[in-house]
Amino acid sequence: MQNVKLKHYLHLHFLVIIAGFTAILGKEITIGALDLVWYRMGMAAILMFIYIKIRKFNLKISKKSFLQFAIAGVIIALHWITFFEAINQANVSIALAMFSSGAFFASFIEPIFFKRRILGYEIVFGIVVILGVLLITSSEMGYINGIVLGLFSALFSTLFAVINGRFIEQHSATIISFYEFICGVVFLTIFILLTGKTFNAAFFTLSNEDWVYLFILASVCTAYAFIGSVDVMRYISPFTVILSYNLEPIYGIAIALFLYPETEKMSSQFYLGAILILITVLFDAVFKNYKSRKKLPAKNRD
Repeated sequence: MQNVKLKHYLHLHFLVIIAGFTAILGKEITIGALDLVWYRMGMAAILMFIYIKIRKFNLKISKKSFLQFAIAGVIIALHWITFFEAINQANVSIALAMFSSGAFFASFIEPIFFKRRILGYEIVFGIVVILGVLLITSSEMGYINGIVLGLFSALFSTLFAVINGRFIEQHSATIISFYEFICGVVFLTIFILLTGKTFNAAFFTLSNEDWVYLFILASVCTAYAFIGSVDVMRYISPFTVILSYNLEPIYGIAIALFLYPETEKMSSQFYLGAILILITVLFDAVFKNYKSRKKLPAKNRD
């Protein structure tokens, strides 16, 4: 039994490493962020559709649900565009460090969606995150565009996570993702056409390396990673899963530093700010878990 539990914990951290590796693929793929996300969502939607047909899931949803998924699809598309563009404008370390600030945005967005008051400790943690961001910003002014884009990416990611938290109560995670990816592709297609670009032969002419990286991004880092993260929650508590995913920036920055030591090595002030943000995020998750467990009857605490 213990070996089975260990297997699921290892699987979870493998998924977190995959999430961190997404940024590496974004750096390696040579096409622009907008085109990259179009390919990612389109290819992931196709793979998700195949999975749905194999598992015989029911794709029927209401018009209201479709509209909600469409809005979420646009938000996740904006998150990925700003995230990959942050890498282009700065580097992997900057994009991931800014992505960690999502907990700060969540402390203000969640109360709005779930109609609860803002908690005092969330404000304190939010201030500490701001200090971490200021440390990074003041030491890396040359990457200011990437920093701003990274913060927008964190904002969109948090908004998407909170909205999805409401959807999951009524719909399958796989069905939600499929419609979000489809709607995201439609949104990006319209946006690309409005910018004056066309889906001609040049748009689909990519290097062999880009095709390989895009397939890995869509299959392993998107379709598989999402399905895997949902599946692992059957065996490991949601809190442990969320806490583990907070390690994504650490894994990602470590991988980037190993692969690109020349461009990813940052100032000591950057790492101090990044550590401050990550520790705050972890403390926030632990504190929330402690508070929720205290509300449970003693017999339900494990």
